[in-house]
Amino acid sequence: MSSDVSRDGVVLVGCGRLGSAMLEGWLATGAVAAGDLIILSPSGKPAAEAARAKGARINPPLEALRETRTLVLAVKPAMWRTALEPLVPHLNPEVVLVSVMAGVSSEDIARVAGRPVARVMPTTAVAQARGVAAIWSMDARALSMAQALFAPVADVAPLDDEGLMDAATAVAGSAPAFIYAFVQALADAGVAQGLAPDAAARLARGALRSAGAGLETGDGLDALIARIASPGGTTRAGLDAMAEGGDLNRAAEAAVKAAVERAKSF
Repeated sequence: MSSDVSRDGVVLVGCGRLGSAMLEGWLATGAVAAGDLIILSPSGKPAAEAARAKGARINPPLEALRETRTLVLAVKPAMWRTALEPLVPHLNPEVVLVSVMAGVSSEDIARVAGRPVARVMPTTAVAQARGVAAIWSMDARALSMAQALFAPVADVAPLDDEGLMDAATAVAGSAPAFIYAFVQALADAGVAQGLAPDAAARLARGALRSAGAGLETGDGLDALIARIASPGGTTRAGLDAMAEGGDLNRAAEAAVKAAVERAKSF
């Protein structure tokens, strides 16, 4: 399926952090061949320049868009109309749009583009082909094209309703930063218990890598916790302390709720 996407050409509009991550993942996995890529970006980006060296076209004449059948919108949500509207007259009639923008509905995009739309919310770990991506579309062809683009670089999680995309954005797209913040808090807590800052940071980061390795087993989260937290042990004491008063759940709920509300404000 990915070879079909590549052969028909892909336009990437925007090459910021997420756009660059997707670009790196596609090229590393072969999901999209560099020669089949058009990148539209107002400023030079290292990932785009690396793709150019492999054969991608950067900011070619807009007539070149007629050759492509997938256009990926990866611009800031506030800028999407400005970015998309000048492109529409030059698009292939059969093009599918794939949006990775938070808070912008497929209906609004389709109204401007006049083409089917799929929405995807990937994490930046797509750069290492280890991302996760929520995906939704009411159009079967758009959904298929989006899955072909992201399955090689992410664990794709289909959604039943577009209204769930904001929650998926918070739980997946934003959550790595929440997890990093918690790891930083653990390192700070280690310093408070007497560890040197460098040692605390190395231990906390190593714990995060260990936790990620545990996920590779495919076991459920409860089973992974139980494997480490033996009854009456130090880990169980720490978990009980985090759960006391509902502080852990309250922090997670507050973070997800705030991210969802922000997505809805775009």
